[in-house]
Amino acid sequence: ASAAVLAAASHIQLGGATALVLGGTGPVGARISRLLARQGTAVRLASRKRDRAEKTCENIAARIPDATLSAVAISSENDLISAIEKVQLIFCAGAAGVQLLPASVREAALDLRVVIDLNAVPPHGAEGIEVHDRAKSYGQAICYGAVGVGGMKMKIHKTALRSLFEQNDLLLDAEEIFEIGQSLF
Repeated sequence: ASAAVLAAASHIQLGGATALVLGGTGPVGARISRLLARQGTAVRLASRKRDRAEKTCENIAARIPDATLSAVAISSENDLISAIEKVQLIFCAGAAGVQLLPASVREAALDLRVVIDLNAVPPHGAEGIEVHDRAKSYGQAICYGAVGVGGMKMKIHKTALRSLFEQNDLLLDAEEIFEIGQSLF
């Protein structure tokens, strides 16, 4: 989650941006949403079921009271097209092997600037984005595949693990790991 948000931040100012997090109720999607909300991003947290998205938004709002969150149910391509309107960032954080973003929908999104797909198992979460893509332009969007953010993820991971050996009472949640990543990049 931290590596994905940091990759996006290298291309767009997160504060004031609008992001759509597909697969937002899973562990990675929820962390991405939380990190984005802390940066001042308006987050559209998507799931197939609105009640699950609403519950995740409530959990995030309890930790970040000033967060701008909206729960989005996506059960059709039309729902997805509506959810993408005026979105600059898309994160695909769904289950392995589940395509969440067809290429045709991505290509038609006029405001889209960054797409990050964290699914390395075919079919990929974002159709047309390859797992090794790292800041590759597809139309107007800069795109990353799962392995494309993997190098940054591994650097953050190694630094976080090292810090656990330096301080035995350390607790590293998403926010602390994000800070480690910010210090590295």
